Amino acid sequence: MNVFDWKKMKRSGEAIAMATCYDFWSAQILAGSDIDALLVGDSLAMVMHGYENTLHATIEMMATHTAAVKKGAPKKFIVADMPFLSFRKGIVPAMNAVEILMRAGADAIKLEGVSGHEEVISHIVRSGILVMGHLGLTPQFIHQLGGYKIQGRQANNREMIVQDANRLEELGVFGMVLECVDDITAHEITTKVSVPTIGIGAGVGVDGQVLVLHDLLGVNPDFNPKFLRKYSNLYDDVLSAVNLYSKEVKEKSFPRMEESYQ
Repeated sequence: MNVFDWKKMKRSGEAIAMATCYDFWSAQILAGSDIDALLVGDSLAMVMHGYENTLHATIEMMATHTAAVKKGAPKKFIVADMPFLSFRKGIVPAMNAVEILMRAGADAIKLEGVSGHEEVISHIVRSGILVMGHLGLTPQFIHQLGGYKIQGRQANNREMIVQDANRLEELGVFGMVLECVDDITAHEITTKVSVPTIGIGAGVGVDGQVLVLHDLLGVNPDFNPKFLRKYSNLYDDVLSAVNLYSKEVKEKSFPRMEESYQ
């Protein structure tokens, strides 16, 4: 998949399926899947490292995980997140961060918001690098937003998100994620911009969807937002398998003779 495929799918109405993954083993599985693109999200700070939010992700952390995903799925289109503040310190620090992610294996980078870093976005695009936008619930702005809340329900908030989407398109992004945006706002943006919109908690009126692999596999039984559909119950499956292994070790029924080297 390349940037022209994104445009073609938007025009034809073919939905784009993305999944967020963070490591080699999961990328290997997704490499053989029908998923169109992979996102190495800064949510890895939470999912993989146990932090309470995405603000703890660093460029080094993002690069390490991006490289692992690239090795596991070398033929998939990979988008890597620009972590907290990496694109808010000026063009040179931002370009240094972009270079690190691209050399790690990213095909494109994603950054949150638009206000205050329009020049940075424009410079990255004019440097020949694909940029994906991210609007609505932007986790790096979580303190300013006052928590994880649906965006776009109030008229002034809806107008701001729509305007930001238009600005992102003008700056040259090839697509944008709409996170936890009400369905009316998300649909309005999708019909107004010429680039694909990828929703997570943004309803049915977008051009594609993205979910974290761990979430859609049911790894965390305590994470149950309205937008999430679990396609497996991996938590129970893994727990059951590990407990069975432990039981058989204690019973001394594992290993058997045929599982031992003679």
